[in-house]
Amino acid sequence: MILADKLIELRKKSGMSQEELADKLGVSRQSVSKWEGAQSTPDLNRILQLSEIFSVSTDYLLKDSIEERDNVETKSIMTDDVPPLRKVSMEEANKFLTLNKKNALLLSIGISLFILCVTPVLAIENGTAGVALLFIFVAAGVGLVITSSMLMKPFEYLNKECIDTEYGVSGMVKDKLDKFRIRYGVSISVGIALFILSVIPVIVIPTNPNNYFLDSLGVILLFVFVAAGVFLIISAGVENDGYKKLLESEDYSREKKTAVKKSSNLTGAVMGIYWCLVTAGYLGYSFITNNWSKSWIIWPVAGLICPVIAIICNSLGNKKNID
Repeated sequence: MILADKLIELRKKSGMSQEELADKLGVSRQSVSKWEGAQSTPDLNRILQLSEIFSVSTDYLLKDSIEERDNVETKSIMTDDVPPLRKVSMEEANKFLTLNKKNALLLSIGISLFILCVTPVLAIENGTAGVALLFIFVAAGVGLVITSSMLMKPFEYLNKECIDTEYGVSGMVKDKLDKFRIRYGVSISVGIALFILSVIPVIVIPTNPNNYFLDSLGVILLFVFVAAGVFLIISAGVENDGYKKLLESEDYSREKKTAVKKSSNLTGAVMGIYWCLVTAGYLGYSFITNNWSKSWIIWPVAGLICPVIAIICNSLGNKKNID
């Protein structure tokens, strides 16, 4: 076993993230990542520090031929609240990454359909046909979101359980992540740009009271721009999260998995109720007033309030965990 693999094994068995190990050594997380990816080697002083941190000999770290660590106890910061390590094979990791790409596509299309569901009402003067298409869009969106959720059900453990990846998995995931980073950056940048530019059609395109479609065209394009931006950001974000889950980094580090386990359940439940109420309110108001051309404003307002509710739920969940 080479030094890179030994570092990964020792760090994970000690329950440390790359950030924590980097802090103990006084180096950057990128340095630890390069050591574990066999892209560089720590200097002698770092080797000595690693030996002390993990309670192993320098010979074990430096000599590939030494595999056993008889009579050596690895320091552990694991607590009773941290789940046991779950093994993840190369085959399982590859299957997860493949399904996660499909999940990213299905989920992003589904949420985009939720945003676009009001456009038929704005585009078609016949209110009955527009409302019928609205329900079709919502039904299709719900179907895609449920399908994506079922698709990833076998891998839910990656969100909440600590894992121990098989030899070569971390290196494979890092290679894929490195190749994905450029596309991720472009998708996020273009998505944000579309959000910013979405108000331009409303400002530039003049209203035309004599033509129902042209009168609403600016607002329709606003929703199209926002939906396109959401599609790019969500699809890239979900795929990026998949890599982080297998690497147990950032939001999916072992410490955060334990800390947010209860709060995430609370947030999910509240969000489900919240969006059901928003949808019911939108449909109820629109049917009662028959003012479909203006009731769409409920959606962007609800979207602005949503992050505030999520933050409150996370705070309450984290406070409960601390208590």
